[in-house]
Amino acid sequence: MKKTLIATTALMSVMGTSAFAQEIGATFSRFDDNWLTVLRNGMVEYAATIDGLSYQQEDATDDLAKQIDRVRNFVAAGVDAIIVNIVDTSAGAAVSAAAGDTPLVYVNREPDNVDVLPATQAFVASNEIESGTLSAFEICKNLRADGKAGGATGYLMNGQLSNQAAVQRSKDVHDVIGMDMCNFMTIIDEQTANWSRDEAQDLMTNWMSSGEPFDFVLANNDEMAIGAIQAMKAAGMDMADVQVGGADASQDALLAMAAGDYDVTVFQDSVGQGTGSIDTALRLIAGEKVDKKVYIPFVLVTPDNMGDFLDKN
Repeated sequence: MKKTLIATTALMSVMGTSAFAQEIGATFSRFDDNWLTVLRNGMVEYAATIDGLSYQQEDATDDLAKQIDRVRNFVAAGVDAIIVNIVDTSAGAAVSAAAGDTPLVYVNREPDNVDVLPATQAFVASNEIESGTLSAFEICKNLRADGKAGGATGYLMNGQLSNQAAVQRSKDVHDVIGMDMCNFMTIIDEQTANWSRDEAQDLMTNWMSSGEPFDFVLANNDEMAIGAIQAMKAAGMDMADVQVGGADASQDALLAMAAGDYDVTVFQDSVGQGTGSIDTALRLIAGEKVDKKVYIPFVLVTPDNMGDFLDKN
């Protein structure tokens, strides 16, 4: 995997002098998402440090048609580049077409046309093959260390299935369970909780109502993992008896980990993705050649190293 870091000195060469003036418009799938809120706020703060850059962002409210209209409106308004956190990752071709010749950068969510993006478009995120794999494999190791290599059962919570990240993270889990070292793990059931803490709490409560014992819960993100933890604690479960894994390393997740309730998460660098998308947009504006996929690495987070990630997401 090629990892691309965009140096400050290179960015300065794009910016030129203080007379540089460019406008970037961004549209996000939804504003009511905790992790995306951190990403968006970081982009606002970073854009404010770049002399002459005007930056605006709008909420697509999980409505693809609205998001495509936002892109078209940005083009009509004459912005110099557009950043898109896509609503439906299977609609990349439609969003790319709406941008026309205006430079466009997809951030965080990988569009399905990522391998055929035109020269004026790019993708900045983290490689989702790493996220679910790191989390599930660590849970596998923990279960073995707990003496459960003879057989362990559990549940898998999916994010929005219109999102490539959810599909890939769940595939990662199944791939890990398919390994010789981890094939003692069995998924009792998997369902979507749409990235939501509340939906995950309801789903976990429903699963537990069957009375079937389980050893682990794997979730596509921290919000769902936290919802599952809340349901288990409400039912009086001892969190030392179950392994819980997720992804993002949000501050709420780290607090749950510090309390001994959460075992594994994966740091997804919101600052790196946000600044990287703006830097890549500026390079495209300047007519520079950029890598089509700019990957910001995931990092495994456990109780042993969680202190390194406080205040990062």
